[in-house]
Amino acid sequence: MHNDDVTTMDFVVMVLIKVFRKTQTDAERIMLKIHNEGAAVVGTYYKDIAMSKAFYVKSLAKQNGFPLKLTIEEA
Repeated sequence: MHNDDVTTMDFVVMVLIKVFRKTQTDAERIMLKIHNEGAAVVGTYYKDIAMSKAFYVKSLAKQNGFPLKLTIEEA
């Protein structure tokens, strides 16, 4: 997940909790890493699951007017 100047921290935390099943504490820590370092790994999944989660998150972001960017990298 990549940082941008529009997507709110609260939205990122919500996505990390609801879609990536992170705890509140982990979600806040990951969100701050994204904010401070420009990007962070939010999970490791099989390719089809990663693509599905990325599509879903991008759809949620678009519905909420955010340009949130996610990329999938092969491990």
